[in-house]
Amino acid sequence: MTILNLDVLNVYSAMARHAAETQKVSATNIAHANDPGYKATEIEGFQDFLARAASSGSVDSDNLQFKTSQSDSYEAPNGNSVNLELEMFKAADAQSQHDLALSVYTKSLGLLRTAIGKKG
Repeated sequence: MTILNLDVLNVYSAMARHAAETQKVSATNIAHANDPGYKATEIEGFQDFLARAASSGSVDSDNLQFKTSQSDSYEAPNGNSVNLELEMFKAADAQSQHDLALSVYTKSLGLLRTAIGKKG
């Protein structure tokens, strides 16, 4: 009998958490859009997180934190680096990423339940 490898569930769980954290970072940036001198924060891409997680031997994001950094790609005359259009795009993209992750995660759990003979 083979042991079932459930890493795919860990990956999609991490993807959902990454999307939620991206939403949080974007919301914070948007909230500070008019603060003089505020430096926008950005979160590492999910692929970068996965590469880092794989090198540590685990795709479980409970043990790894998502890295953030200050964004310096835009600066308003008051020294604020929040680009509202970019933040809105990031928030919408994170929503799509979250929906995809939850959909695949839910379907995978349904398949596992079917495989072991339990009804959903």
